Amino acid sequence: MTPKFVHLRVHTEYSLVDSVVRIKKLVAKTAESMPALAITDQSNMFAVVKFYKACMGVGIKPVIGVDVWIENENAVEPLSRAVLLSQNMAGYRNLSRLVSRSYQEGQRDGVAIIQRDWLFAESEGVIVLSGGVQGEPGQALLAGKPEEAERLVQEWVEVFGDRYYLELQRTDRKGEVVVNNGSLAIAGQFGVPVV
Repeated sequence: MTPKFVHLRVHTEYSLVDSVVRIKKLVAKTAESMPALAITDQSNMFAVVKFYKACMGVGIKPVIGVDVWIENENAVEPLSRAVLLSQNMAGYRNLSRLVSRSYQEGQRDGVAIIQRDWLFAESEGVIVLSGGVQGEPGQALLAGKPEEAERLVQEWVEVFGDRYYLELQRTDRKGEVVVNNGSLAIAGQFGVPVV
């Protein structure tokens, strides 16, 4: 099978507010056409064991991840989003620590938030997808600040290197065209991969 697409941002039944996708059904359907699948539930990793076992049962590669809120005092908006994926066991451990810390120390109004400096300190083995419209660079592009978006991308690349990807989203939501075009320009200028 030649993979043409692999889901890297999927919420499951463990993201109670916005998904009812059942893991076993998701994995079974994925096995028909994809060699791998990432689940990235919102601010939690509760599904990891069930997901891992289901993927191993049908022969596809499980990619463990989480969709997180990130706080940064210097960003255009105080909160942004990013998708974090574990590249290896060190990355999985770092994601586990970050998510736990977000619940223990980062909760605000019932939302678990990761501080940007926590993530930068626990970056080993972590792959970052920029968050599209809701990510730091995306928010800067929407605010008409492309230089700020470039600066932010460079900061992330300094920490994550080739493990930082600009995320393009095509779901016909407001702002996506602006962010996608700006992200592609930044990608071309700085050699940052897109996903």
